[in-house]
Amino acid sequence: MKSDNYEGIIYKAMSGFYYVQSSEETTECRARGRFRLDKSTPLVGDNVTYTKTEQGKGIITDILPRRNSFIRPPLANIDKMIIVASGAIPVTDTYLIDRMTVIAINSNCEPIICINKMDINSAEELFTIYTHAGFATVRTSATTGEGVYELVKVIRKSTCAFTGNSGVGKSSILNAIEPDFEISVGDISKKLGRGRHTTRHVELYRLSCGALIADTPGFSAFDSGFISEKENLQYLFPEFEPYIGQCRFRDCAHIKELGCAILSALNDDKLQKSRHDSYIRLYEQALEYKEWEHKEK
Repeated sequence: MKSDNYEGIIYKAMSGFYYVQSSEETTECRARGRFRLDKSTPLVGDNVTYTKTEQGKGIITDILPRRNSFIRPPLANIDKMIIVASGAIPVTDTYLIDRMTVIAINSNCEPIICINKMDINSAEELFTIYTHAGFATVRTSATTGEGVYELVKVIRKSTCAFTGNSGVGKSSILNAIEPDFEISVGDISKKLGRGRHTTRHVELYRLSCGALIADTPGFSAFDSGFISEKENLQYLFPEFEPYIGQCRFRDCAHIKELGCAILSALNDDKLQKSRHDSYIRLYEQALEYKEWEHKEK
């Protein structure tokens, strides 16, 4: 006897409806009431089980175990985070990139640095910073197509989130990878030097190379609640790893302590100053974190 339970992945969520893609069809689903009681909301990217109620409609019955999940935007099971940056207008602040790499690594997600608009500015400094830090770094031009095939090779058969500050060309890159998407592309605001938001909701798109892609809002909206873990922050900077445990003091914060191996490596130009500056900024934010302010009401 055929089971009434089906499995699929949520590829879009809008107004309380979840659109679940299985190997055979797409089903518009509601979530069971118990999810509200459990405070376990289904997310785009979730693998779920569901039952059918009528043709094309159903109810999500269970959320299968997750690889990871994010608070804003609501996403789950992301393999790779494509952090899109630019050396041209709008020039990306390295702190924004570093914050995203920390979020990705803390969430068991591989960060990929994509430096777009290489036809305008090759961004040698950005490229040097992130290749030296050990991140996979690709330079692209959504306008000329340079580097796009290299990016496709990186994301092939992975579930990926594209993120970056407005105007760096996230949607343009997706359109360059697969023109049939026809994702809305906003003009750069010359007055403000940044782009207008064009992505209105989170949705997964399936590419011909086998990747699932989530186009997401800008840096400021991406959060996984990592900021409280100041003791673990050092482990989220991969280039620090050879020096961790080598400091004079066991509880070294790597900021201004005597005998700090990381500060010594920084002074010897073995680490990038901008990366260490971001570490300090994130550490100071973690010191100010108050857990009770972030609990759900």
